[in-house]
Amino acid sequence: MKGLEMACLLGMAATICCSGFFQTAQSRASLESSVLRLHILANSDSIDDQALKLKVRDAILEEMTPLLETADTLEETEVIAATQLEMMEETARSVIAAEGAAYNVQASLVTMPFEARTYDTFTMPAGTYEAVRITIGEAAGENWWCVMYPSLCVPAATDADQTDVAHTYFSTAQQELLEHPQRYQVRLKCLDWLEQWLT
Repeated sequence: MKGLEMACLLGMAATICCSGFFQTAQSRASLESSVLRLHILANSDSIDDQALKLKVRDAILEEMTPLLETADTLEETEVIAATQLEMMEETARSVIAAEGAAYNVQASLVTMPFEARTYDTFTMPAGTYEAVRITIGEAAGENWWCVMYPSLCVPAATDADQTDVAHTYFSTAQQELLEHPQRYQVRLKCLDWLEQWLT
């Protein structure tokens, strides 16, 4: 009898663990498919190249923010970003030339893997996201990133503003994953291992 009770308890525990695992997987998958990130790679990790990266960032955000404010959905944001890639390249080249450098710039809309990164008031879990990717020169330096949709890239945004946007846009399950990643660290690591094993 005790063996049967133990088997039932283990079965219940496994069910609860699997349920939590798949809920975490669903939350991350929905998060990956509902944001557009901006990813800028510097030419190198030199002080000058890193400073140049930030100047390129500021100029691109200044140009893009008014355009993105007209978008109400991820799809609209993607269309705007796709049609403005050449403009972003030209803006970046102008900044680079003004600083006396001659690096090439390439802007593209890509789907790419990201590591987990903390962004102000929340942590974006590791995963595969769609992004506007801007490479400067050799693109061998440390990168900078933010979330273009929902609009969390505005340089002047305060932590409170970003929290309000996140709470308006993301579901309760997504907010929980973003704001308390430590609670899901083991599950997310298991997901990473499973995905690597299946590919």
